[in-house]
Amino acid sequence: MSISRIRRAALAAVAAATTLTACAQQANFDEVGRQMAIMLQNSHFARLPFNNLSQRFLDDFIADLDSGKVYFIQADIDRFNRQYGKDLSAMLLQENSMVAAKDIYDTFKQRVEARVAETKRLLAENNFDFAKDESIERSRKDAAWPKDEAEAMENWRKQTKEALLSEILRRDMIAQLAEKQGKPNPLKNDKDPKEKISLRYERFLHSVVKDVDDEDVAAMFLSSVARSFDPHTDYMSTREMDRFRDGMKNELVGIGALLQGEEDGATKIMGIVVGGPADKHGALKLNDRVVAVDPDGDGPREMVDIMFMKIDKVVDLIRGQKGTPVQMKAEPAGGAPGETTLITIVRDMVELKDEQASAEIIDMKSADGEKTRIGMITLPSFYADFDEGKTRCSVDVERLLERLKDEGIDGLVLDLRNNGGGALEEVRRMTGFFTRRGPVVQVKNTFGEIQVKESDAKEPIYDGPMVILTDKSSASASEILAGALQDNNRAVVVGESSTFGKGTVQQPMDIGRMLPFFKARNKAGTLKVTIQKFYRPSGNSTQNKGVVPDVVLPSLTDALDVGEAFLDHPLEYDRIRVAPDFAPLKKEDLFRPRLAELSTERIKNSKDFSYVIEDVTKTKARIRDNKVSLKLADRKKELEDIEAQQHERNVERKARFGEAEKKDKEIFTFFKLTLDDVEKGGDLRPFDPSKENEEFMRRAKDATAELDDTPRWPTGLDPYKREGLSILGDLVEITRNARMAGMLERR
Repeated sequence: MSISRIRRAALAAVAAATTLTACAQQANFDEVGRQMAIMLQNSHFARLPFNNLSQRFLDDFIADLDSGKVYFIQADIDRFNRQYGKDLSAMLLQENSMVAAKDIYDTFKQRVEARVAETKRLLAENNFDFAKDESIERSRKDAAWPKDEAEAMENWRKQTKEALLSEILRRDMIAQLAEKQGKPNPLKNDKDPKEKISLRYERFLHSVVKDVDDEDVAAMFLSSVARSFDPHTDYMSTREMDRFRDGMKNELVGIGALLQGEEDGATKIMGIVVGGPADKHGALKLNDRVVAVDPDGDGPREMVDIMFMKIDKVVDLIRGQKGTPVQMKAEPAGGAPGETTLITIVRDMVELKDEQASAEIIDMKSADGEKTRIGMITLPSFYADFDEGKTRCSVDVERLLERLKDEGIDGLVLDLRNNGGGALEEVRRMTGFFTRRGPVVQVKNTFGEIQVKESDAKEPIYDGPMVILTDKSSASASEILAGALQDNNRAVVVGESSTFGKGTVQQPMDIGRMLPFFKARNKAGTLKVTIQKFYRPSGNSTQNKGVVPDVVLPSLTDALDVGEAFLDHPLEYDRIRVAPDFAPLKKEDLFRPRLAELSTERIKNSKDFSYVIEDVTKTKARIRDNKVSLKLADRKKELEDIEAQQHERNVERKARFGEAEKKDKEIFTFFKLTLDDVEKGGDLRPFDPSKENEEFMRRAKDATAELDDTPRWPTGLDPYKREGLSILGDLVEITRNARMAGMLERR
């Protein structure tokens, strides 16, 4: 080998070793901040002037830390503005932003420590006067910052007083309910209210002070910077990105347990996945309390005390590589005080089957005895495995839809309520299940270039009557599907006043890959950046406005600031041209005016919807008033009024629901259809939707929640699902009659 080749080989070996070392070392978050700033300028849809955003970066970081304006004081804000208000953009680009992030967060920690110490002092003194006529603001979003520490502590005194008063009233109410129902008081042996509140603040203190490392501070700051561009551009730490991928796959490697942080610091087992590692092992039980975790069983790491630890960090300790052991120190439910046991479980793949698409078949009899068979598909999210492609919601929905079609359904409900979106490609493919080939969504990039994405199916799988159920939580991919089928006059959209209004597309970008060659890149994180806006085939954007249903149902969200338009820095609504080759079906064939007329009549006569409308009015009034009384007599009177109203409603509901159940048994027959059912084949499986379903996860019972005597919806049909079925029943009948009339005319 020549000298030059030897030299090149040596240099290559050094470079490779350096790269491996860089990958293994923790990334420098000042360098990460600079690279993210460059990526935002080059990639974000809006092309915002980065150098002019310093004050916004600062304001958003402060608001993320202290949205209620109870920790920082005006002097803190003035100092932050003076030192960083004009310079954060430059500090990011000059690799010096973590100085500001740590300074602001350290000040926040000091303020939290002082407030929690004051809570402990106030609770120890116990000099609260609940006869005094005073109040606090329900929301301090628009309030001024406390002018000094004295004013901040006075605000905090009221916050502590309100927390204690609420806990005292809660206990009184539960004790009264238990006595009325002749049941034992579930809080009889609970900790004293003052101790309970003290522990609650102790958990918060731990989450702010002891449970936060430099990576967490960097993630909080960089996330605030990213979200200053729009609500959905975000920085995700390596831990957060791993959780995001698991959520999109609907599977994870762990033990299959649902965890909840307790106020006294322990982590409680609230659910166990049926068939998961914890379920098969059998030692871990519902309501057991985990106090420590050894993430590698008998390996080199020690048992970690998880008292007061954030749940996401507890989850990180319990999850790990498939086939590896995790050991937990647990206090058994119902065991003696201080009793603990060690439980070792081998991690395995856990399928989150309750988050998968599922279906029902509902046979409905009309007054004249004619049967209508309704299919209903519930899709919790547009999930997909981006890595291996094994899991795809469109494939799951296709399998369910084919089975529903084989079962001879007359109409279909697609339930997209609480579906926050997911993979764009899954929507494109899924839309083709219901329409002939054509435009599904239009995507515009920052240069104004428009791309039309079409469904790839030549013929739809199902072309019969169809209703889509939506609510304010239906977002992004849900809005694309609902909007495309509405524009095509293919389906009737039914739901709350609008969907969420997220009309943007994000792309995850690995920041580590963008760092200079010799820089450390381990745990550099991911920038999820808005690169496009999407539009319906009609050219309308869903941004801010969402999809407005054809039939609108009353909802409590009408009183609340829910949706894209109420978030910080949303992109604007706009329109583009209609998609080329867009040829919708005849809108007359959906009979929307008649369906809305029939629904309006039912809602007018519905007690449940009248309660919703009444609650909307009262909620709006409370929000406008923006005041919470700290006087015991006033709060008792308020709770008594609420309890009296609830009791009156429950008496009425119990009588009405009983009659409704009887009628439903004559009208409805229900069959469950899961992906496992489709896989196995065989006959349909009857089920009772009014009974709690623990097919995929067993859940812990809440003794206090079981004191609530509000009756369950008759036959498990909430008013929105029931009305959706009624509207689809109307559509099936009207369509059937119209076809019959057309046949007679042709004769």
